[in-house]
Amino acid sequence: MVENNYDLPEDNAENSPGWEKTVLEKLAFAAIDEQKAARRWGIFFKLLTFAYLTVALGIAVYPKFKEGIDSGTAEHVAIVDVLGQIVQGEAASADTVIEGLRDAAKDKNTKGIILNINSPGGSPVQSAYIYDEIRRLKALHPQLPIYSVVGDMCASGGYYVASATDKIFVNQASIIGSIGVIMNGFGFTNVLDKLGVERRLLTAGAHKAMLDPFSPVNLQESKHMQSLLDQVHQQFIGAVREGRGKRLKETDAPDMFSGLIWTGTEGVRLGLADDFGSVDSVARDQFGTEEKVNFTPQERLIDRLAGKFGASFGHAIASSLPIPALQ
Repeated sequence: MVENNYDLPEDNAENSPGWEKTVLEKLAFAAIDEQKAARRWGIFFKLLTFAYLTVALGIAVYPKFKEGIDSGTAEHVAIVDVLGQIVQGEAASADTVIEGLRDAAKDKNTKGIILNINSPGGSPVQSAYIYDEIRRLKALHPQLPIYSVVGDMCASGGYYVASATDKIFVNQASIIGSIGVIMNGFGFTNVLDKLGVERRLLTAGAHKAMLDPFSPVNLQESKHMQSLLDQVHQQFIGAVREGRGKRLKETDAPDMFSGLIWTGTEGVRLGLADDFGSVDSVARDQFGTEEKVNFTPQERLIDRLAGKFGASFGHAIASSLPIPALQ
């Protein structure tokens, strides 16, 4: 039986003239479509990445929204946190706390301000800045009460700040006091000799390497630094006496300004604190409201990163310079 091509379907490309060209055209168009689809997906992912980076940058540059910061027309108690060390670049820096205090005082619906304190102390300068601002706000707004509420600890610089407020509330187990100044370091005079290391120190100025840990103690320099500590201590004592006034029972507390600490119970008895209470109970019992708005400025991510860098730089400087601290 003889077969012929006329018996096959007309759409059989392999038996049609020029079928190779048709196949190549189809392959070419398919490749073009695939490239178009790849470009579309590429553009989509680029836009998605751009949107992600935009949101991330927004979070880094702009502060977080504060819950309840828009107080509306409701009267409230303003809360300003003083949590952690009171040093520049940290959450409890003078700049942060003062900004919160000023914002709270400006709000016409603020019935009073509560400093929520849980701090071991920190820089005497930063603590003094906050102390002075509280006194200034009290003079500008004499009808606006400013109270301190102590959590676990309100020591040294933290107590410096609290003493400026109208009243101090504590828990029975809170730790308060530590009215003193400290400057510490180490001495490694003989270490290098034992290790066989020769140290080469060059200075311009007789006391530029003051309190150098690898040099013997210089009595003149030690006396000079002690006089500086005594001056800062007297400033601290003066601030506490001015803030607490006749409430302090100094005769009942030997060495009240020696750096000793007390529990909240002892603090109330000695006049270092006024009464017991928490943020909630003070808002309710002293101001007659449970409405609270936290005015503590929220830290921006970019500031946090810069702060970490600044803190690292500061620690490097502090390691070479003796700096007094209230802690």
